[in-house]
Amino acid sequence: MPMREKVPGQRKGKDYMESRKNRRRQRRLLPVQVLYNTCEQVFADCGPGIVPDPEKIRLLKTVLDGISGADVGVNPNMPFFREQKTEGLPTITYLHIHECDKFSIGIFCLPPSAVLPLHNHPEMTVFSKLLFGTMHIKSLDWVNGIPSNKVPDGDSSDALSAEARLAKVKVDADFIAPCDTSILYPTDGGNMHCFTAVTQCAVLDVLGPPYNDAEGRHCAYYIEHPLDRISANGISIAEEEREGYEWLQERDKPEGLTVYGVPYSGPPIAK
Repeated sequence: MPMREKVPGQRKGKDYMESRKNRRRQRRLLPVQVLYNTCEQVFADCGPGIVPDPEKIRLLKTVLDGISGADVGVNPNMPFFREQKTEGLPTITYLHIHECDKFSIGIFCLPPSAVLPLHNHPEMTVFSKLLFGTMHIKSLDWVNGIPSNKVPDGDSSDALSAEARLAKVKVDADFIAPCDTSILYPTDGGNMHCFTAVTQCAVLDVLGPPYNDAEGRHCAYYIEHPLDRISANGISIAEEEREGYEWLQERDKPEGLTVYGVPYSGPPIAK
């Protein structure tokens, strides 16, 4: 019996056909539904401190890179983004899209000058997509192997700890939409960050896993101290690099910080 000639590049089998069907199905879905489905896939086998595989990281980043404000029902004309003529920090609105034990999806809506103070993401992998606007982001990671040092008395009345840990600055720059999705990891990529709205802006956030006080993943806030303000015994850092390091001291939740949660009202997702 003559052998049937194999067409170069041809792929066969049930898995290939199923993959083609999935791609066609994804093309028909709303972008926010694709995001939800992708998060389910990416975080399915993950947990606290477990980072998704690099291929899955790239997959979710690609989906987020392609999402716009319109895809999740937000735009600069919404009341959440209006400039606030009040004393203290402007109110930030959080649109809750989804949360389960594996991941959460939501949108931070920041009016001009709003600040989400320096805070951490314990044992989490976090994806942040700036949907519109200009935002200043500062992020840091702990420097391992360096002991904590005592903060001078009177330096921080709202602190929870008398000691500070050394951290290295990873990012300290303005971001203007459209821009690539930023990713931080449990011990790298700027796990502690601060958002400052230069203009009105919206940030689509994906956390895997989400905060959970009962499981020890609570949101901690920090006070920043210059490197030379606290004793640095045993630390050798070149003079030209010293501005890239800071001491971080855990603090109470900043007074005046208000994050107001509201239900998501954008395009629906099927769970």
